[in-house]
Amino acid sequence: MGRRERERDRRGWLRGAPPPQWVRVLPLVLLVAMVVTTMVSPEPLDIGFLLGAIPPLAVLSYGPAATAVLGVLVVALQHTRVFHLDHPGNTDLLTIAFVALLSVFVSYVRSRRDAQLDVERTVAEAAQRALVPPLPERVGPVRCTGLYRAAQRGTLVGGDFFDVRDSPAGVRALMGDVQGHGLSAVATVASLLGAFREAVLDQPDLPSVAARLDRRLLTDSADARYAELFATALLLEFSPDAGTVRIVACGHPLPVLLHAGKATEVHVMAGTPLGIGLYPQVGCTETTWPLQHGDRLFVASDGVWEARDSTGAFYPLLERLPDLAVDDPVATTEHVWADLVRYCGTVRDDVTMLLLAPEPRGV
Repeated sequence: MGRRERERDRRGWLRGAPPPQWVRVLPLVLLVAMVVTTMVSPEPLDIGFLLGAIPPLAVLSYGPAATAVLGVLVVALQHTRVFHLDHPGNTDLLTIAFVALLSVFVSYVRSRRDAQLDVERTVAEAAQRALVPPLPERVGPVRCTGLYRAAQRGTLVGGDFFDVRDSPAGVRALMGDVQGHGLSAVATVASLLGAFREAVLDQPDLPSVAARLDRRLLTDSADARYAELFATALLLEFSPDAGTVRIVACGHPLPVLLHAGKATEVHVMAGTPLGIGLYPQVGCTETTWPLQHGDRLFVASDGVWEARDSTGAFYPLLERLPDLAVDDPVATTEHVWADLVRYCGTVRDDVTMLLLAPEPRGV
């Protein structure tokens, strides 16, 4: 998530992202174009008013010092006789000088604001990464990699979450999707991840972990203004020898088994979502699945399964995954993400992927 520079800021320019390079060079291009035009023209040109547009354009991407330099150049050009400009009146000069001074002030205010926003954004990103830190390349006998793309621009955490932890019973993994999107769902994500990280250490099996998560949501709902918190989750537990995986599905899309170049959905008895209060009275079914050497499990959120193209057709994950999967787990998730964007054009939901490759040490 934070590894890729190109994913650091997906906001549009008009939504707070730094301006593109052409905006930065626009004042200089306009200045040079006017100078060349006036020098090659045999007659004086009445285009001095265009010079007044240069300082405001500089405000978009330059600091106060550079804006002041451009402002001085603009005023100086009005008095330089080598350039064939109609002699400006005093009112014109005062207007351009005032615009230049005002541009310097606005540039100063913008620079201070940008510096403050950079600090706040850095703190926010650090807090979000602390909530959902990058996965290690290996947890026990399981190689793992995760990819997360939040639907809300400018955020690193939304309604989806995942984690992989070692435990006395084996490596346990979690992927979930809470009600809502964006920053409004972050508190619920933090609560569930905290409950999961505690439960993997002392709960004997996955149904008990699911019951702990369900209780956490019910407790949070009791304190919420609108007691409607719920989440889907998929829990996996790999045996210490990585020979089997136990799976519990709580309303979440099922995992996909990558084996011998084929992608097959693992059939698991689906349980109810968390937060409804049916655990542990109703409980959930734990499915045990044997694993062979080279098997990998691909887990994705509904942002992948339910993504659609312009015609409304769902993204064919099972059909495309075998061709997108490579030996490198990170490259596999990146390939799926790139293919998903090409297929849908605009991805409107949080997208989460988790690739788990059981591989005992020494193999």
